[in-house]
Amino acid sequence: MSSSVNIHPGVDGGLKPAAPGFSGGTLQCRCPGDKVTVTVKSQCFHNHVCGCTKCWKPAGSLFSQVAVVPRDSLSVTAHAEQLAPVDPSAVIKRYACKACGVHMYGRIDDTGHPFYGFDFIHTELSPDSGWAPAEFAAFVSSVIESGFKPEKMAAVRDRLKALNLEPYDCLSPTLMDAIATHSAKKKGVLGTA
Repeated sequence: MSSSVNIHPGVDGGLKPAAPGFSGGTLQCRCPGDKVTVTVKSQCFHNHVCGCTKCWKPAGSLFSQVAVVPRDSLSVTAHAEQLAPVDPSAVIKRYACKACGVHMYGRIDDTGHPFYGFDFIHTELSPDSGWAPAEFAAFVSSVIESGFKPEKMAAVRDRLKALNLEPYDCLSPTLMDAIATHSAKKKGVLGTA
């Protein structure tokens, strides 16, 4: 049953509309004290749930929730010394707290990249309400690469649609599941049976 599929705590209870006139807030890591704080002076855009294996997900979540903000609206306002890129060679450098592991923001340095000028954030790290809600689901088949069973993907897509989050992948869902299943087996995160 698709209603038993937990996508992400920020969407499982339904989507809350953006607050009119909302102009940003703060994001905080999950350390008990000396929290890394990122200040965003903008509403987020293109908020979505993402099934890729690179984005930070809260424990127990099948998807992450990611949005973008203009790069010039984001600044680290407390404990920047605790941040380090998870993978300095990645296109999106995801800056995470070295203590708790939470990804605070992602930045693209390549000026030729189509998303240069935008930073990626996780609005669930904000104590402020009013952020724009998730609008769609991306890289849905990629959850298989984290060990999710391919035969349960129809229930995931049904749940996303029930939440009004249209699931997107390249090619047909069945072909993307096959590609992701092959990749997961090659990585050893999914059995061959």
